[in-house]
Amino acid sequence: MNQQRIDDAIQAFYGRVFDEDARLTSRSAQGRLEFERTQEIVRTATPTPARILDVGGATGVHAAALAADGYEVVLVDPVESHVAAAQRVGTFRAAVGDARQLDFPDGTFDAVLMAGPLYHLASREDRLLALQEARRVSRLGGFVHAAAIPRLTAFAAAALDPALLDEAPDAWLNLLRHGTPVPSLRFPAGHFHTPHELHEELSAAGLADVRVIGLEGPAGLALETTAEVSASDYEAAKRLARTFEETADIRDFSNHLLGTGRVEPRR
Repeated sequence: MNQQRIDDAIQAFYGRVFDEDARLTSRSAQGRLEFERTQEIVRTATPTPARILDVGGATGVHAAALAADGYEVVLVDPVESHVAAAQRVGTFRAAVGDARQLDFPDGTFDAVLMAGPLYHLASREDRLLALQEARRVSRLGGFVHAAAIPRLTAFAAAALDPALLDEAPDAWLNLLRHGTPVPSLRFPAGHFHTPHELHEELSAAGLADVRVIGLEGPAGLALETTAEVSASDYEAAKRLARTFEETADIRDFSNHLLGTGRVEPRR
């Protein structure tokens, strides 16, 4: 796939078509669960006071919540309108930037959150470059958290869209075998992962003690269809997510995977 074409599509999709700010707040109960689970994992690994870099942080939903609780947060995102919205929040720094070339000195942050860049990068080389940059700007002992979209979830979601059912069989096979998005997918995806592939890429980038979990769990796809659920149903979904977060096959059907690795000295 042509990365420049994907980069151009990202600007068009997030700049003019899709409301990324609503995705983690009001669009669906899935977004709320994704947000809460991500925050829980980042905060547990790196208690405040700490400096966190939010790469691909969009309008700053994660950054604002962390900053409100005492974290020093810097956000970078490639979409100018996202950064402008993040800057209006006023509680953290925000700038236009690329995950593959971070403009910070080595060891600047205690943790890096990448909730987006990996599934917009088509080549393994670019994904490793982004992960290596996250590792470089993290201090020794710090953590890198990187989200990915599982192949099986991408397949299930795409198969429910009548407009995508006319894709040639080879396109569906390429999605499942290689993580290649089907050509007519509106979402500007570059790659869909398996949990083992995400684990391998984090390890290849030099991170240690790598762990890959399912964020939203087996109820995540159902939660994406509604903005309102009862408190008991939501808590049940969260309990399922926590219980089966590392269970093979079940975690593959989360809306997102989250891989975490620790920064150690290079050998």
